[in-house]
Amino acid sequence: MKKTIVVFLLVALLFTGISCTKKEEVTESVETVVLRLAETHGADYPTTQGDYEFARLVEERTDGRIKIEVYPGSQLGEERAVIEQVQFGAIDFTRVSISPLAAFAPDFNALQMPYLYRSPEHMWEVLNSPIGDEFLDSLIPAGFVGLSWFDSGARSFYNSVRPIKTVDDLSGLKIRVQESALMVGLVEALGAVATPMPFGEVYSAIQTGVIDGAENNWPSYYSTSHFEVAGYYTLDEHTRVPEITIASKISMDKLSAEDQKIIKQAAKDSMAFQIKAWADYEKVAEDAVIANGNEIYRLPDNAEFQAAMQPLYDALSDDLQDVVAKVRAVGK
Repeated sequence: MKKTIVVFLLVALLFTGISCTKKEEVTESVETVVLRLAETHGADYPTTQGDYEFARLVEERTDGRIKIEVYPGSQLGEERAVIEQVQFGAIDFTRVSISPLAAFAPDFNALQMPYLYRSPEHMWEVLNSPIGDEFLDSLIPAGFVGLSWFDSGARSFYNSVRPIKTVDDLSGLKIRVQESALMVGLVEALGAVATPMPFGEVYSAIQTGVIDGAENNWPSYYSTSHFEVAGYYTLDEHTRVPEITIASKISMDKLSAEDQKIIKQAAKDSMAFQIKAWADYEKVAEDAVIANGNEIYRLPDNAEFQAAMQPLYDALSDDLQDVVAKVRAVGK
């Protein structure tokens, strides 16, 4: 009887060892895929917080098989250079403004036309509709996979010279713009001198008088400390230019169809988190700038500014005018 028990225990131990060994071998065979996401803004900025949420969801939903490392603060380069690296697969993801993407997919110019949206709600209704999905898909021929939209509020003018209350007040001011033909046209239509320049150079350029000001949203005006060197901020809200998260098609094609689906859904699901973070930070920024004593002017009527934009609309191709018409029709 004792001999039988001993033999049974030895056999049980043998199979347990084999089972553990096989389990360990299976565990060791699962490799972690590490992907990189480039971000222009700092770690506490709402878009970066949205990036982190996206990365968290991907890691959680793949049980740690896929990790997305977020590099904030332009660690991997300025926006345009990063876009090109994503295109060629050197960087896997980035969060950027849609403005520079117009060089790769011209229809994106329609989404940033001045005074296009009736309200923030109207913009989100458009972006979450089939129109928004068409724009995401339009990046594929250029080597990108459009994943999701992030909020970036409304862009307005700020400068170090004088308050802007009328179109004439912009005359002759050197205003930094993104590297976008449309943004250059917008500023020049208002009589200012458009000056394309990397985002990271704006503070010192205003401080030293190379430019007089720039145009951006509340959080950017505050987080970059531009409010310290440009004390006049006019809320004309000329554009609502959404942010976009894009992936390298080269990087995505290396993943299974299932993992690509997980990444796309995680990007969509991170939107609500980022939109909330944006709203919270926008209020913090506004309160801080006002407390600093900056001169804030809210346009009671932007009809004069809108009228100055008509040549830009007239110059649009028939295709872009069709897109504008579709956008304006949403929700009516």
